[in-house]
Amino acid sequence: MTFRIEADSIGTKQVPSNAYYGVQSLRGCENFRITGQKLRPEFINSLAQIKKACAICNYNIGELDENIKDAICQACDEILEGKFHDQFICDPIQGGAGTTANMNANEVIANRAIEILGGEKGDYSIVHPNDHVNRAQSTNDVIPSAAKMTVIVLLKRAIREIVRLEQALAKKKFDFYDIIKMGRTQMQDAVPIRLGDEFGAYRKAITRDIDRLSVALQEMYSINMGGTAIGTALNATPEYVDALAPTIAEISGLPVVKAADLIDGTQNLDSFAFVSSVLKTCAISCSKIANDLRLMSSGPRCGFEEINLPAMQNGSSIMPGKVNPVIPEVMSQAAFCIMGNDVSITMAAEAGQLELNYAEPVLYHKLFESIVVLTGAVQTFTDNCISGITANEEKCREHVENSVGVITAICPTVGYKLSADIAKTAIKTGKHVREVLKSINLFSDEEIEEILDPSNMV
Repeated sequence: MTFRIEADSIGTKQVPSNAYYGVQSLRGCENFRITGQKLRPEFINSLAQIKKACAICNYNIGELDENIKDAICQACDEILEGKFHDQFICDPIQGGAGTTANMNANEVIANRAIEILGGEKGDYSIVHPNDHVNRAQSTNDVIPSAAKMTVIVLLKRAIREIVRLEQALAKKKFDFYDIIKMGRTQMQDAVPIRLGDEFGAYRKAITRDIDRLSVALQEMYSINMGGTAIGTALNATPEYVDALAPTIAEISGLPVVKAADLIDGTQNLDSFAFVSSVLKTCAISCSKIANDLRLMSSGPRCGFEEINLPAMQNGSSIMPGKVNPVIPEVMSQAAFCIMGNDVSITMAAEAGQLELNYAEPVLYHKLFESIVVLTGAVQTFTDNCISGITANEEKCREHVENSVGVITAICPTVGYKLSADIAKTAIKTGKHVREVLKSINLFSDEEIEEILDPSNMV
């Protein structure tokens, strides 16, 4: 392997001759070997869109030569096509509030632009990573803005999958509407409920989550590009600052706007924390549904046996024929991941000091992960579980018929104490509530059947 020598304020370093990254990217890569992961492609694309917009805006105000602008724009377009992503070598978690990621983008774009203009990689006299690609920018406005753009892209995907889940639950509400099962509170017999209404309640919770996510999405539209180092727009002209957000919106197709207060937009990460909290809430809803499905499908002979989940894979390496509820299980595990990430995000958002938050990289890494994990988990939950659920109508009816909880229906007539005594007698003797009621001669057979008709209780 051959090398070129590059210099920064620390000193000189050998950089592979064929590398589009430079000395600052390489130092960051060596310093921050944390997760073993790389920047998400959506984040890389967001960086490229921002750098392209900045080049155009700098050119429009006379701060960048046309040939350099065109070369930078071409380099950014190639990145958006999926090229050079392997040249983004830095770990998502890094010191410096994301400086390594920003410089990684600057160096890759600069070196590709140099090539386009006929030069050799590393000849920054042609296109300089800082002076040209990063002109009138700072890590402190580039990285938060790219993060918000990435969240928009990822969150829209997540919402689409959650909408599909809501639709699948709505169908099950319709399919199961006529099936009456036993309701349970604190894992004890309660009163009857329609299976369809149970799924309708799940749907309603998911509908609220969709509404919350839609509100959270709007928090991401405001970006602090143009604020430069601390939001005061040092080294940036008013014309440039005002043009940036509209240009980024045009290039990316995302409805981003300039933050009303660029200093606030640079200092505070509460909008990201809000998104995370909504993701956590949605994860809670999904995991609760998954918990219920595991209970209702428990069996096949010694559990509730009220519903059947699609059989997706063998459940045991030692017990033949065993099939486990693997999809609800993975849904809950994904939820645990998101809940844990929310703690990290909360702490990172709080860690800001004065004009900047050093913990941005871990916040963005965990937030991106939460969105991606939720998207994947919901997709498999919908397609491999919810859509294929069937009901054991006879077993549901059997549970209702054998339940003591139906005694609640006579409370308005005979009062709580007598109803409780009847329930205790039924439990002690093993008799059906119907038999106990007949033995005390309070009601005619017809009245008993009417009172204990499950369809009158739902």
